Amino acid sequence: MGLGSLALADLINPHLQAQVSPTSPRRPHIPAKAKRVIYLFMAGGPSHLELFDWKPKLAALHGQSIPDSYLEGKRFAFMDSSFKDRSKLLGTRRAFRQHGRSGTWVSDLLPHIAGITDEIAVVKTCRTNLFNHAPAKLFMNTGTGFFGRPSMGAWVSYGIGSESQSLPAFVVLQSGPRGPRGGGVNWGSGFLPTTYQGVPLSGRGDPILNLATPQGISKDTQRESIDAIGRLNQSRLAETGDPEIATRIASYEMAFKMQTSAPELIDLSDESKATMDLYGAKPGQASFANNCLLARRLIERGTRFVQLYHTSWDHHGGPGETLTKDLENVTRDVDQATAALILDLKARGLLDDTLVIWGGEFGRTPMGENRENPGRNHHIDAFTMWFAGGGTPRGAVIGETDEFGFGAVEDECHVHDLHATILHLLGIDHEKLTYRFQGRQFRLTDVGGRLIRKLIA
Repeated sequence: MGLGSLALADLINPHLQAQVSPTSPRRPHIPAKAKRVIYLFMAGGPSHLELFDWKPKLAALHGQSIPDSYLEGKRFAFMDSSFKDRSKLLGTRRAFRQHGRSGTWVSDLLPHIAGITDEIAVVKTCRTNLFNHAPAKLFMNTGTGFFGRPSMGAWVSYGIGSESQSLPAFVVLQSGPRGPRGGGVNWGSGFLPTTYQGVPLSGRGDPILNLATPQGISKDTQRESIDAIGRLNQSRLAETGDPEIATRIASYEMAFKMQTSAPELIDLSDESKATMDLYGAKPGQASFANNCLLARRLIERGTRFVQLYHTSWDHHGGPGETLTKDLENVTRDVDQATAALILDLKARGLLDDTLVIWGGEFGRTPMGENRENPGRNHHIDAFTMWFAGGGTPRGAVIGETDEFGFGAVEDECHVHDLHATILHLLGIDHEKLTYRFQGRQFRLTDVGGRLIRKLIA
C-alpha cells in the first residue's frame, strides 16, 4: 500500500476526518535531500546540439551524409523531410565555450545559464521512447505514453504531501505563445484521487477562474455554506470510503483558503526592484520571468511541486521554428530568469533542499531536415537536461554522446532512471511508491528505473 493510501484510510476514520487532509505532509521512505521541486519544462524539444552538446566533428562534416550504421532500425517523426534526399549532417552555427570549474560547454544562446554552471549538474545522455510531441511530453511527465496515468507532480504530492495548507501541493504555470501539446494530461492525477492533480495558476488577473466570492456573499455566509457541504460530504465518506469524496472536501477547503492566499501570491509589490530586475520580471505581465519568481514564492509558502511550461522549442526550420531567429527568441525568453531563479534560491538558503529541473521531452537530430531553412527533427536517443540543488552535485557533467551527438557512449539515462532518481532525492523509493488500480500495483517508473548515482551528491 502506498503512503497516500494510508493517509486516505485515516481520512475515512470519523475521528480523524476533521484533522487530516489528503495532502498533509507525510514521512518519506528514506532521508530526503530535497523537500520540493521546481520543474522548468521547455516544451517542444530543445536542441542539445545548439545549447549544451558541442560537437566539433559534426561541424567539420557539415553537409556530408551520416553513416548508415546510425540510422539502421531507427524511426523519426518526419521521415520525408529527413530522408528524401539522404540525410545530411547539420553542424551548428552557434559559438560554444567552456564555463565554470567543470568546463561545461554552453553556447552563446544561454549567457546567463553559462554563468551558473558551477551550480548545476548537466546530464547529456537522456533518452526517451516516443518521438512525437504530445506522447513524448506524456512519457516525460507520467512515465508512459498511455492516457490515464498520474503525472510525476501528482505522484510526489500523493507520496509525501504538501507543507502548505492554503495553496495546492502541485501548481502549474504556463508561458509562451500557446499551451504545451497534450494539455492537462501532463499534470493530471490519472487514477490517483484528483486532489493530487496539478492546479494551473495565472500570473495576472484572477489566479484561478471563478475563485472569487460572488458579489453579495459575505465571508461568514460562505464559510457556513462550505461547512454544511462538508458535513454532508463527510457523512457520505464515512458510508462509502470513496477517496474522491475526500478530494471534494479538501477542494472546497482549499478554494476557500485560496481566495486570500492566491491574490497575495501573485502580488509582486513586496518584491524589491533588485529582485525584479534580476529576473527581468514586470508586475502584471504573463511571462516566464514572472513565473520563475512566482515559483520561488510558491515554494516559500510550502507548495511541494511547481512546474513551469514554456513554449515553443520546436526547431524544424519552418515558420516560427528556425534554428536562428526563433531559437534566439525562445532562449532569450528563459535564459535570464532561469539563472536568476538559481541565484535567488541560493541567496535565500533554499537551493540546498529545492530540486530544480530544466529540460524538454526529447532532443534533436544531428541531421538536418530537407526544408527551405535548416532545421532538426525530433530525436529520442540523446538529449540534455540539467539539475540544480536538492542533493545534486554542483558543477557536474554526466554522460557523453558520440561524435555526432546521436546517442550515448557513456552513462545513458533513460526517463525511468531520471524519475527514479528524482523520487530518491525527495526521500521516495520509486519501487515502493505504488497505487493499486485495475487489479495491479502501478508506479511512476513502470517496471524500470535505476538510480543515476552520479546525479546524487
